[in-house]
Amino acid sequence: MACASCVNGEVAGCRNNGGCETGGCNKLNVFDWLTDMNLPVDSSYDIMEVRFKNGRKHFFRNKNHLLLSTGDPVVVEMDKGYHLGFVSLQGELVRLQMRKKNVEDDSLLDIVRKAHHNDLEKYEEVRKKEPGAMFRAREIIASLSLEMKLTDVEYQTDNSKATFYYSADGRVDFRELIKVLAAEFRVRIEMRQISLRQEAGYLGGIGSCGRELCCSTWLTSFKSVSTGAARYQNLSLNPSKLSGQCGRLKCCLNYELDNYKDALKDIPEVKSPLITERGEAKLQKTDIFRKVMWFGYEDENNWHPIHVDRVREIQRLNKEGKNPAGLLEDIEKEHLDTGQLNTDLDRLDKKYKNKSRRKSKKKKRRNFDKK
Repeated sequence: MACASCVNGEVAGCRNNGGCETGGCNKLNVFDWLTDMNLPVDSSYDIMEVRFKNGRKHFFRNKNHLLLSTGDPVVVEMDKGYHLGFVSLQGELVRLQMRKKNVEDDSLLDIVRKAHHNDLEKYEEVRKKEPGAMFRAREIIASLSLEMKLTDVEYQTDNSKATFYYSADGRVDFRELIKVLAAEFRVRIEMRQISLRQEAGYLGGIGSCGRELCCSTWLTSFKSVSTGAARYQNLSLNPSKLSGQCGRLKCCLNYELDNYKDALKDIPEVKSPLITERGEAKLQKTDIFRKVMWFGYEDENNWHPIHVDRVREIQRLNKEGKNPAGLLEDIEKEHLDTGQLNTDLDRLDKKYKNKSRRKSKKKKRRNFDKK
């Protein structure tokens, strides 16, 4: 379902950073792959997933058996009031999501009705208050000298409560802050602390890969990421390259970590240089998936690619007190084709060489035409 600004296949842009409340943009959307299945009426699930601001989702019971579809605005029960959200998921997938998140059926609130025009107008009115409330709250926080960063403000549709989302390195005593905010905005105040990763997901953005941030499009559970993940993948420990927009290590470092760990089981551990009659060769880099290790002598700049089987053999000979004649032997011809190791780089070199030749030819033609 597209947002109101995306009509006739033309994306005009709603400037909401991928967070259209109708679920049209790419912020924590869920593809209902069971939507075309005709399930029996008796087995229809009466619980729906409702989405609120910044992709926040909760489950509600459709006790009135309303005919709803994905993207419909609904009025739901909240703590001491009501709120407006949009149906994001229904049917059998909701049952699977609840089982995944360990949500109990008894603790769910109800969907009151499908939102009317008046409900949508109230929703837009309270949404207009949020930017001003956030800037004013930041001024109050600065005046109280609190070490916290206010990220977002969400008003409840009935204008009875405002939730302030903040991030902080430690615990913050905001009792005085709540008193000041309650007197300023005349609503119930709820302070909710979020992590830096959640903050990046709320704000959205583009990662170094050129795609939207995972935390703002599909990632909801954040696992701890350590520098060991970068070491396993032979990445340089450069904080500026390994850190995401949240200032923490990138979540994508964990995506292929298991594959690297499995592949590293076949890579021998090299704690000391390999000793040959030519001299000592030190490990320079490792191609984990091709099972090739590069070694180089101190008195030359060339690196020699060696298969892991040959490395094990040289290590065995060194333990026995024997030094092979060199790094490369006949076993390399069976396991390693050195001409195929840098095919990607060679292909790029040829590509840019051809481009440079074309540019030089164009320049010559222009100069000739001017003459």
